[in-house]
Amino acid sequence: MARTMKAMVYETYGSPEVLQIKEVDVPVPKDHEVLIEVHAASVNSWDWDLLRGKPYINRLGGLRKPRYSILGADVAGKITAIGSAVTRFQPGDEVFGDLSGCSWGGFAEYVCAGEDALTPMPAGLSFEYAAAIPQAAVLALQGMRDKGNLQKGQQILINGAGGGVGTFAVQYAKCIGAEITAVDRAGKRDLLLSIGADHVLDYTKEDFTANGRQYDLILDVVGTRSVFEVKRALKTGGTYVMIGGLMPRLLQTLLAAPLIGRFEKKKMTILIHKPNHEDQNVWKSLVEAGHVMPVIDRQYGLDDAAEALRYFGEGDFKGKIIVRIKS
Repeated sequence: MARTMKAMVYETYGSPEVLQIKEVDVPVPKDHEVLIEVHAASVNSWDWDLLRGKPYINRLGGLRKPRYSILGADVAGKITAIGSAVTRFQPGDEVFGDLSGCSWGGFAEYVCAGEDALTPMPAGLSFEYAAAIPQAAVLALQGMRDKGNLQKGQQILINGAGGGVGTFAVQYAKCIGAEITAVDRAGKRDLLLSIGADHVLDYTKEDFTANGRQYDLILDVVGTRSVFEVKRALKTGGTYVMIGGLMPRLLQTLLAAPLIGRFEKKKMTILIHKPNHEDQNVWKSLVEAGHVMPVIDRQYGLDDAAEALRYFGEGDFKGKIIVRIKS
């Protein structure tokens, strides 16, 4: 096996222009790690935030320069070597997973990962589609199942439904049997209806917090609205789950949640992502059963991975953006 590999590296915070393709050493797995030959990776909002170092909480562990020189958490590929204490996998196994809890480094030809971060590939699924699943799908699942306790027949609104998390959330809510209102740009309407949304609101023309409708669960992927506006759209006894958003909105939700819960009986929560192979396995089963399918907008080669980040930053993508590492 080669001793060096191609990787997209950055040494300072900034725009995609700071990203460079370089030859670096192939990593060596520790006792509980495996070495993956990466076939595909996907872009998440966390990659975009770490690239820019904004919000500044993303500079924890790397105030002046990035803690991780290679971005990329969501990967799919083939195991080429294992550490001495690995029990779940063997060389040759095809896996996918979210490396944000262990190593990052997915935008490279090889990466090391803890075995607990990985799940066997869904049968019949390509590496590109498998790489689209881990972080976005698990966030959607944990937001609706764990925080939101979504039940059949309930009404759910998904704000930011046309991105990675949102497209998985729409499909999962459809599996549960909920009535789904999806909020995003008008250009994503046809896609959202095709994957299961019952109603689609164009946020540039209609304010879901002021139209008089209320929901059992609001899953907020973008988090740009005041919690005091959002609570108007929540039924008494309902739950608001904030998955992503602006730091002032996150702090506002944390501070206001106890009062809103006490006086209005509305639960306002923030999801703390917990990457794990058990939740990835839920999505593996759903994909294999034909109930869900990742939505992919564009695919880029590793040499063009900076363009993938730039396109993500423009904010008009549908579903996921993929970086193909191995053809």
